[in-house]
Amino acid sequence: MVNAAEIEKCIDDFGTDIYRFCLKLCLEKADAEDLYQQTFLKALETEWTLDWEKNPKALFFSLAHNLWKSGRRKQARRNTIAPCSNFDEEMETVLHSEESIEEDYLQKELVTEVRQIIQMLPEKFQTPLILFYLSDCSIEQIAAIIRKPPGTVKSRLFKGRRLIKKRLEDTGYERESF
Repeated sequence: MVNAAEIEKCIDDFGTDIYRFCLKLCLEKADAEDLYQQTFLKALETEWTLDWEKNPKALFFSLAHNLWKSGRRKQARRNTIAPCSNFDEEMETVLHSEESIEEDYLQKELVTEVRQIIQMLPEKFQTPLILFYLSDCSIEQIAAIIRKPPGTVKSRLFKGRRLIKKRLEDTGYERESF
């Protein structure tokens, strides 16, 4: 069973990476902090023994990913009963800020557009893209986290990039922009 001292060592060793991954999955700081805490709490509750020779970091990525998926499913069920929506304050700031330079604004707009595209992609493309580009995980680590072969991960990364590119071109972004 994982004890508090092992969890503390995990937090010290790769807690920042897990938090960054949670932040990229959730896109909101409060939700990311909740997911981060749930991940380590779940690890304390389970009957695992950490093998430090293998990659315990991938185990925590996998745990965070599974908790996030479960939360999304739960939210989807709730939305079918009583839909609700959130207004993104950061987006409001970007849209109403006249002090930024045009190029800076266009870059922020592109980043926002890519984030929205990623959020609208099927989960099977979304997770490998986030892990690879935002959490700097290798193909093998991603394969272990999502429990798919490395070839499947490579294929999903390729198809995900192609979908992002196509959707950006459909919305009018030129090749030089991205």
